[in-house]
Order: sequence, then structure tokens, then C-alpha cells
Amino acid sequence: MTRRDRRHPGSPAPPTATEDATTGPSARRSPKSRSLLPDLAPWHASADFRRLWLSGLISNFGTFLTFVAVPVQVKDLTGSAAAVGAIGAVELVPLIVFGLYGGALADAHDKRKLILSTEAGQGLLSAVLLVNALLPRPAVWPLYLVAALASALGALQRPALDSLIPRIVAHEHLPAAASLNSLRWTVGGVAGPALAGVVVAFAGLGAAYGADVLTFVVSVVLCLRLAASPAAHEAAKPSLRSIAQGARYAWNRKELLGTYVIDLAAMFFAMPLAVLPFLADELRAEWSLGLMYAAVPAGSLLVSLTGGWTSRIHRHGRMVVLAAAGWGLAIAAAGLVRNVWLVLLFLALAGGFDMVSGIFRGAMWNQTIPDELRGRLAGIELLSYSVGPQLGQVRAGGMAAWRGVRMSVWSGGLLCTGAVALLALCLPGLMRYDVRTNEHALRLRAGRTGTAG
Repeated sequence: MTRRDRRHPGSPAPPTATEDATTGPSARRSPKSRSLLPDLAPWHASADFRRLWLSGLISNFGTFLTFVAVPVQVKDLTGSAAAVGAIGAVELVPLIVFGLYGGALADAHDKRKLILSTEAGQGLLSAVLLVNALLPRPAVWPLYLVAALASALGALQRPALDSLIPRIVAHEHLPAAASLNSLRWTVGGVAGPALAGVVVAFAGLGAAYGADVLTFVVSVVLCLRLAASPAAHEAAKPSLRSIAQGARYAWNRKELLGTYVIDLAAMFFAMPLAVLPFLADELRAEWSLGLMYAAVPAGSLLVSLTGGWTSRIHRHGRMVVLAAAGWGLAIAAAGLVRNVWLVLLFLALAGGFDMVSGIFRGAMWNQTIPDELRGRLAGIELLSYSVGPQLGQVRAGGMAAWRGVRMSVWSGGLLCTGAVALLALCLPGLMRYDVRTNEHALRLRAGRTGTAG
């Protein structure tokens, strides 16, 4: 695929290099509508973006079916909480290794082929789970093997998905695309687990795995219609050297480095999911556990649904810092209050802040990273927003065992806010970042405009 904007005949032309999100065609709506509704410009302008968005939405629901079904099956077969926790352990190493290698692959190969092959591979793994569940005596070891392989395939695929977006979406529409993609994930995060719980409880594990296989079939059919997206001519072959080249680029771009380390700090210090069952017990509100799990994605969903205002913000780095600090303060408040409804409110508020941070991190990545490095940097991004929550679960659980559940939550929130403030002081380039004046954003915008012309 060329880097030309893919529009339907008759759709408005993209803004020129001198136009931004506030002066282009998408800004002709009223300020009120842009503030309250998602910006649908990428959806209207790019057929490939629509296909990719629908594919992700459908497979996301199937993934949540398996996400719920696998721990339930491990619990039923072993009766061990440690065995259930080991699922996350077997997923971590493939995530790290193949996330970095997947970034190098995305830069060196056709992104469409990578997405298709990994999507089909994940569908086959779900089929293995289905066959195992239908056996008279299902085995435990296939569950761990599939978990590890699925983590590896997901890590290989995600950099290709992330690096494809700047090719199929106009430069000035990238913040809106990030918001729409976040909306897709949060819809799945709220509705997916609820649907999965109903399917597993009433239809059984086999039905959950079978439905997951069907969602992958539909997703692959949609991805087959994507245009080819070959590697750039100057792309480096996958190797440790090419991965190190991407890491050096990220290190030299302090505003990018800031987005990675701030997200890591926020998730490490203030990810409370591991202790929510114990928090519900302490509040004598065991009935609220499901609501607690849903509150964070529900807050994220609310921001996604009202995310049109994000296209008018230019100082993305400052918003990343403020949102990460807000996440920490909201988590701290959730640990300090004793009313369960206030806990739910602050968890939802934290989810909203997390979504704001994610939208503007994605905008900075997509609007400033050159195409030939996009895959490798997407691999680093994958680690920044995936490893942090995993380590944060360990921190939260350890702190809860040592000093108590509520202290684990509120102290983690305060530590998060302090760490974010310290990192912002150490990385002034992040606070100064402005998409209208940043040299990397201007260079990438000019290059895309010249290619389209």
C-alpha cells in the first residue's frame, strides 16, 4: 500500500500540510458537537480503517470469551488459585520476547500478511481449546500451552496493527483514530466479560470457545480485504541490531521516552485489579466485585464516546502527564473512601484519566515516528502498556499482604502521582511537546502530504 490517503470517491480532500485538526474539514462541525461526540473522520475517509476497526471489535468479543473461560476451566480442573495465577506467568515472557521481535518484523514485511497470519493462528489456537473442552477428560497442559502461544501471536501482531494505522489514516486524523480504537477496546472491556460470564455459566466452556473461533473467522474475512502494506524500501531486516536501532531512536526522543516511562510508572504503582476481590470483602460488599472490574473500562468508554474534543488539543505531552497524575489521584481516593459507591465512582474516574492518557500517547506515537521505524517502536510501546500492569499486579498483591488492602491501593495511587511529577520534571521535552511545532511531527506531515500529492 502506498502512503496515499484512501478515500471514497466524493469524500472531502484531506487538509493540506498547513492545516491541523482545528482548521481542516473535520473542524467545520460546531464546537459543541466536536466536544461531545467522537470524531468519525477516519471512519469516513478510510475503508481499510473501517475494516480493521470492525475486525478488531468482533475478535475482541471472542477474545474476552476465552479470557474468562480459560481461568474458569483451570480452576475447575485443578481447584488451585496458584494454577490460575500461573496463566499470567506463562504469558509474560512470550509477550516481551515476541513484542520486540514483532516490531522488527512489522518494519521488514508486509503488515497485512502479518496481521492475517497471526489472526488465523489465534483462531486455530481457539479451536484447540474447543477440542480439548469437548474431550471426556480435558487436559490442563493445553490451556497453558495455548496461553503462551496466544500471547506470542498477539505480541507479533500488535506492532503490525499499530504501525498500519498511520498508513491508512490521514495525518491530521490520527488523534481521532486513536480515540475510535480506544472506543473499540473499551466497548469490549465493558460488554465482553459480562457476555462471557453468561455464555460460560449457561452454555458451557465449549460454546465459549466455539464462539471465539467464529469471531476469528469473521475477522480474517474482513482482513482479507485490506490493501497490501509492504515494507519501506529502506526497512532493516529483523535482527537484534535492528531492534537496538529502534531502542536508540526511542532513547534519543525524550518526549517519546517520557510517554513510555510515565505509563510504566502509572501502571506499576496504581494498578489495583489484583486486590479488588479483597477490597470488596473489606467494604462488606461482595456483590460489587463485578462492578469494580467494570468501573475502570466504563470510565474509559465514557471518554471514548465523548472524545471529539481531543482533536482540538495540541500539547499532547502535557495531557499525558496530567492524565497519568489524575489516574493516580483517583486510585488513591478509591483506596481512602469507605463507601462502595464512591469507590466505584473513583475507579470509573481513574479509567477516564487512563483513556485520556492513552489517546494522547497514541497520537504522539503515530504523528511523529517515521514509517521505517514504526513497527519497532510499536513493539516498545507494547511492552510499556503491557508489562506495567503485570508488574503492578505483583506490587499490589505484595503490598496488600504486607500492609493491608486499602493501604496498597491508596499508597500506590499517591506513589504514582509523585513518580509522574518527578518524571515530568526530568523530561521537560515531554511537557513542551506541541504537535503544531514539533520537528518530527512537521517532517512526517510534510512527507505524507508530498506522497499523497
